[in-house]
Amino acid sequence: MSYREGHYFSINKKSNEDSNDYSFEYVNNSIDFSNISNKELSDIWKETLENGMHGICFSLYEDGQKPGDIITSEQVNRRIQILKPYTKWIRSFSCIEGNENIPRIAHQNGMKTLVGAWLGNDLELNEKEIESLITLAKEGCVDIAAVGNEVMYRGDLTEDQLLEYINRVKKALPNLPVGYVDAYYEFSHRPRITEVCDVILTNCYPYWEGCPIEYSLNHMKSMFGSAKDAGQGKRVIITETGWPSEGGFLKGAIASNENAMKYFIETVTWCKLNNIENFYFSSFDESWKVGPEGEVGAYWGLWDKHEKLKF
Repeated sequence: MSYREGHYFSINKKSNEDSNDYSFEYVNNSIDFSNISNKELSDIWKETLENGMHGICFSLYEDGQKPGDIITSEQVNRRIQILKPYTKWIRSFSCIEGNENIPRIAHQNGMKTLVGAWLGNDLELNEKEIESLITLAKEGCVDIAAVGNEVMYRGDLTEDQLLEYINRVKKALPNLPVGYVDAYYEFSHRPRITEVCDVILTNCYPYWEGCPIEYSLNHMKSMFGSAKDAGQGKRVIITETGWPSEGGFLKGAIASNENAMKYFIETVTWCKLNNIENFYFSSFDESWKVGPEGEVGAYWGLWDKHEKLKF
């Protein structure tokens, strides 16, 4: 696959009809998929995946498992081996209950890690998460530390409580980039948090804002731009973005195989061409997410719940 200069492209099959190689060109500020068959779309999706991406969010739980279950290192290692050919970075969301195996095994396999301590309204669990994050970092298993994920969005803690956790980790790990993960708009709404972060870790989901697929890349760019403006020159990483492959719709955003493939192709291509660090969400489908997110929650993976590549 050849990438031409610029931010937006159309897809043109090369003259050899037996070839799966495609080129990209400008058309109307978006990728034009109008003349691409489903088979060709699948070929482009697979080739985009095989060309690699910056990072991916690690889906820990198999069918029947859920947060709170203890996950073995064998299970983590099996999934790391599946993901290893396609990405250099892994993002984890917690540092306890088996999640601590993720950065250790990733580093053993030559991968880099963005490691998160999951914070909520259980202060005792928060202590375990913070201490484990610090321990993992001192072992050399953490390349970027994320203190909390969407805590302000959920309202689990006050700003002052979160700032105390972030500053505590920064003090313990002075030579490591430390940040906080939340929706893109939180960084402009909460300047005290933005100021204390070494790196801005932003989640950008056009789907969850009901954006139709044809406008999703532009909307995601706007989200990223908002976080970048708030960061005032700080490093900005897209810590989550993705599109579900089934489960219904939200306003104009429709979950389907076709839309999931289009979003992945556009996002990975745009991030590569603009040197934007991005952790795609997500690696594997996880059935437990039906509870908090509805049916669509179970279908965000590039691989299905049986660890088989989709599409």
